[in-house]
Amino acid sequence: MGKEETAAGAAPRPAGPEGSGERGGAARQAKESHGDPRPCCGCRFPLLAALGQLALGAAVAVLGFLMAGVSSSLLVRDTPYWAGLLVCVVALLGLVMLCVSYQPDEKTCIQFAIKVAYFLLSALSLIVCVLAVAFAAYCYSQITQFTCETITEACQCKLETVDPLSRTFMYKNVSDCTDITNTFNLYLLIQIVLNLLAAIVGFTVCFVMWKDRYQVFYVGIWLQSLTTTEVQQQKV
Repeated sequence: MGKEETAAGAAPRPAGPEGSGERGGAARQAKESHGDPRPCCGCRFPLLAALGQLALGAAVAVLGFLMAGVSSSLLVRDTPYWAGLLVCVVALLGLVMLCVSYQPDEKTCIQFAIKVAYFLLSALSLIVCVLAVAFAAYCYSQITQFTCETITEACQCKLETVDPLSRTFMYKNVSDCTDITNTFNLYLLIQIVLNLLAAIVGFTVCFVMWKDRYQVFYVGIWLQSLTTTEVQQQKV
């Protein structure tokens, strides 16, 4: 009886080869579940910045063309559709680089050239957007001081009505001066905001690319590859 109680109370021990086989199978299943790291276009912050550039550039360009349609006498600097077109070109180049030919390390001269072009054009778009903001702010400050009167299919505005030598601005193809003092003024304010946002996004793109290239700033790397690297470092 004592022998039977001892045998019943003893816990069963798994055989060594079976236990190791189970552990090996679990490890293989974990590796298969992780799989090979694959590119994920939505996981990278620079892609979001490029999409933001595209949206802001399109908005600036469309609004600039609307502003140009208010009057045929408006200067090119006062209708900054050119800034929006440049930002759109930069954004499309960034999307091509990030979604088609992106590699963490440059393996060909073409990839390196695309990255350099994207960086330089982003810096150029930053400067152009700042210029557009300056021109729009200057024009807005002038229009707020205008005293306008409607002439036949034109709007004549003066800065100072008391001074006979004050500068006179003539806007042709305008049926009502409110198109200049109200509508065009509102367009200028929107242009200031949009170009400021585009300049901030362009600066962010340049900063991120510089950090990623020279200071090991992990942006633009796939999430799955990062988790795989962390697992390998833990194992070591």
